[in-house]
Amino acid sequence: MPYYRSVGEVPRKRHTQFRQPDGSLYAEELMGQEGFSSDSSLLYHRYLPTAIVAADEYTPPAWSRSPNLPLKPRHLRTHKLDGAGADPILGRQHLLANDDVRISYVVADRPSPLYRNAVGDECLYVESGAARIESAFGVLGVTAGDYVVIPTSVVYRIVPVAPDPLRLLAIEASGHIGPPKRYLSVRGQFLEHSPYCERDVRGPEAPLLVEETDVEVYVQHRRGWTRHVYANHPFDVVGWDGHLYPWAFSIHDFEPITGRVHQPPPVHQTFQGPNFVICSFVPRKVDYHPLAVPVPYNHHNVDSDEMLFYTGGNYEARRGSGIEQGSISLHPAGFTHGPQPGAPERAIGAESFDELAVMVDTFRPLDLCAPALSCEDSGYAWTWAGRTRPPG
Repeated sequence: MPYYRSVGEVPRKRHTQFRQPDGSLYAEELMGQEGFSSDSSLLYHRYLPTAIVAADEYTPPAWSRSPNLPLKPRHLRTHKLDGAGADPILGRQHLLANDDVRISYVVADRPSPLYRNAVGDECLYVESGAARIESAFGVLGVTAGDYVVIPTSVVYRIVPVAPDPLRLLAIEASGHIGPPKRYLSVRGQFLEHSPYCERDVRGPEAPLLVEETDVEVYVQHRRGWTRHVYANHPFDVVGWDGHLYPWAFSIHDFEPITGRVHQPPPVHQTFQGPNFVICSFVPRKVDYHPLAVPVPYNHHNVDSDEMLFYTGGNYEARRGSGIEQGSISLHPAGFTHGPQPGAPERAIGAESFDELAVMVDTFRPLDLCAPALSCEDSGYAWTWAGRTRPPG
């Protein structure tokens, strides 16, 4: 994260003696990216963060992916994946994936185990419900509309707290996720043209200080999964400081950029990851040129697949195509896409749109996973032609 935070107890100088009440040293842990050459935080543990007492290979729930063949637009109805409930990490149902990013959906009604993603950062979007994100850095309370960025290798767990189930869209990267570089100064401060700033970002505010022994942590890493057992609970941190930590940002704090004529998706960009971007479509004043057509024009993004998760309001360009709360549309590269028939005419004269959606644009093709195929609206691709099925 581009700005410094200090939480709990830390010594005045880093890498100097910092002693516990019994006179023993606190154990330092430097968590940093790119081999000491990028953002980092320094944590102070009561016990050694290196002390494991067991390690076993773990086989996670199986999943597979297949190409988008035949190539066509897809509509996924995630609310058809509702089941008996699951935990918000091991219960994720993978929908779309490539070698850069994996997109999952989960309806959770129970706490997750402790978990570490050692492959890349995660960006979680809360569709509905509320939760506590607990980590070695402290607690983040999150609710509907919140994005949560979990840096690589942070041990954390998710605890649903609302009476209703927690609905999450999970975006797992193969690298790091952060604000677009064009929003930041050379020193990491949000610039004036950024649609959000430091005041909108929330981080943990106090240590957790959990005392427990023989604690299981599920680790997803680059060669598979392992279940570690730690001699002491990883949440034994008395204090930390630095620029690397879990953080939350509400989509409702995203300030839309508008213009006299229709603005392209980059104005909605919220985060960037390796070979993908995440954008936020929020309620906003729309194009105010006297001859403006407020909905998107037909476009062919030759280098990217476009995934939209519909999470509130009415998305004007898709009305009449069966899009509903929790829908996901996938419009792949190699195919021109645009508003549904009638949408441009309907939008003329509109002063504002009441829509809420999260978009992920990838620069490599997205494959389909089995849960996506199980909740697909098979007639979506033909709606631009006013049909429900292909001829024949």
